[in-house]
Amino acid sequence: MGVEWLLVCHGLVTAVVVVSFLCGRWPIFEGTFIQRIHYFLTFGAYDYFLRFVGAVFGHKCTDAILSVEYYCCDRPNPLLQIIYIVIIGVTYYFIAMSCFAYIPGYYLGGIHRYTSLLAVAVGILLFLLTSFSDPGTVNTENVSQYISAYPYDNIIYSEKECSTCKIPKPARSKHCSICDRCVARFDHHCGWMNNCIGEKNTRYFMAFLLWHFLICLYGTVAIGLVLAGRLRELRVVDILTVYYGIENSFLDLAPNVVQWLLGSYNTQILLMVFLAIVGMLLAGFFGYHAKLCITNTTTNETFKWQDHMEWQRKLKEAKVSAEALKQSIDGISREKQPLSSKWRAFFRKSPLEDVVVVKNNVYDKGFFHNIQEVIFPFSARWSFTQNKLKSR
Repeated sequence: MGVEWLLVCHGLVTAVVVVSFLCGRWPIFEGTFIQRIHYFLTFGAYDYFLRFVGAVFGHKCTDAILSVEYYCCDRPNPLLQIIYIVIIGVTYYFIAMSCFAYIPGYYLGGIHRYTSLLAVAVGILLFLLTSFSDPGTVNTENVSQYISAYPYDNIIYSEKECSTCKIPKPARSKHCSICDRCVARFDHHCGWMNNCIGEKNTRYFMAFLLWHFLICLYGTVAIGLVLAGRLRELRVVDILTVYYGIENSFLDLAPNVVQWLLGSYNTQILLMVFLAIVGMLLAGFFGYHAKLCITNTTTNETFKWQDHMEWQRKLKEAKVSAEALKQSIDGISREKQPLSSKWRAFFRKSPLEDVVVVKNNVYDKGFFHNIQEVIFPFSARWSFTQNKLKSR
C-alpha cells in the first residue's frame, strides 16, 4: 500500500508543479502559493543557481550559462519543438506498449489502435502548420494593405514607424525581437512552435490547442475504458465480494479496486493522470485564447489595455480626489454646519468608488465578425489582394 500512496503523492506534487509553472501568473492564483511556486520556479531558483555558480566557478561559467539562456530564450531555436516531438512520441509509445495488448477489449474495439495513431498524426500536422506557416509578416510590399485593414484607434495604437524595420507600423502589429520581424495582429511568440502567432496562423494555433485537448480527453477516456474492461473480464468485483467477503457497495469496493488497479496497472493509471492534467491545462489555455478571439483581442493587446485602463483609472481618481479636496476646502470656508452623525460619516461612500473606466475596443465588431477574422484573415481575402495590386 506504501507504493500506491507514494505514486499518488508523486502525481499530486507533479500536478502542483506543472500547474504552478504554466499557470502561476493567472489572475485567479494571485496571492496564492501557486503564484509563489511559479515565481520560485521561473525566477528565484534560477537566480540562486546563478549566484551559486558564480561563487563556486567564477564569472566565466556564469557568462557561459547566460549565453545558453540567450540562445534558448531570446533567439529562434528548435529546442521546444524537439521536446514536443519527444513528449508526444514517448507518450504514444508507452500507451501502445501498455494498452494495445488489451485492445480490442470489453469496451473498446480494435479500430482504436488506428484512430489513436490518426489522432496523433493530425496533431503533429497541426503542429507543423503552426510552426512553419507565415504568421503575417509585415514588409514594404504589404504594409499599406495592413494599414487599411487595421486602422489606428488612437487609444492603444497610433501612427508610428517601426524603429527596426524602418517602415510604417500598422495597428495591432508588433516587432518580434526574437524573430526580428514585424507581425500583423501579433498575439505572442510561441517557443513551442518556434514561431510568432499572428494574423495568418492564429487559426492553426487554435486548432492545435483544441485538437490536443481532444487527444488528451480521448486518451484519458480510452485508458479508463481499458481498465474498466479488465475489471469486467477478470471479474474483480465478484472476487472481492464472493471470496473476500467485501460488501457490494461503492464505498467498500472503491478502495480495494483502486488498490488492485495501482498494483496491477500503475503505468496505465500514471498515463491517464498525465493526460488528464495536460488536457485540463490545454482546456484552460484554449478557453483563454477563445475568449480573446471572440472579443477580437490579442495577448499583446491584453497587456496594452491593462496599462491603458490603469493609467485612465489613476487619472480619474486624481481628478475625483482633487474635486473632493476642493469641496472640503469650500466647506471649511463656509459657515459652520451642524455636526453630522459619526456613524453616517463612517459608512459614507468614498467618491473614488464611483470611478469607472470603460474599455473601448474598436476592433470588436461582434461575435461572428470576430470569428470570421480569425478563420479567414484579411490577408487571405480577395479584397486584400486587389488592394495590393492597386498599390503597385
